[in-house]
Amino acid sequence: MIAVLDACVLYPTVLRQILLGCGEAGLFTPIWSDRLAEEWIRAAARNGGPADEQIARAEAAEADRRFPAARVAPGDSAALWLPDPADIHVLATAIAARADMIVTLNLKDFPARELGAHGLAARAPDPVLMDLWLDTPDPVEAIVRGVQAEAERLSGHAQPLRPLLKRARLPRLGKALAS
Repeated sequence: MIAVLDACVLYPTVLRQILLGCGEAGLFTPIWSDRLAEEWIRAAARNGGPADEQIARAEAAEADRRFPAARVAPGDSAALWLPDPADIHVLATAIAARADMIVTLNLKDFPARELGAHGLAARAPDPVLMDLWLDTPDPVEAIVRGVQAEAERLSGHAQPLRPLLKRARLPRLGKALAS
């Protein structure tokens, strides 16, 4: 499965780390474009200033190193339409990558009818990760636990799994793994 990761799932960190961990485990192939990476970096700068922008640039470079084929140039977007014209580049990237889906938190911006015409679907990360966990529970749980441990190391205090995943907009996965 090939999935374009929208900027809103590349930032915040916990969500991105879980998705990229699943990509690294071979559970799907993550794709993004230069513009999506720049949107991720701008979001970090907007929320945390210049220091967070530098961190995001380093993290984007590391993601490129881990996934050398992940950056795909969007194809021609002249004939494409979406409710928000600023998102057409995401669709153009998905078409160019021959992706199966766009993973996004902004489902309303990617109508099924428009995407379906290109053999695509838009899905939120929580159901995508739940499906991966249902199919391959051990690697997904190991990835999530590793991200949790890193969040605890960086913060210097406990990060209970369910609230951590809820903040990362993964409430179903958090509930399933906390059970």
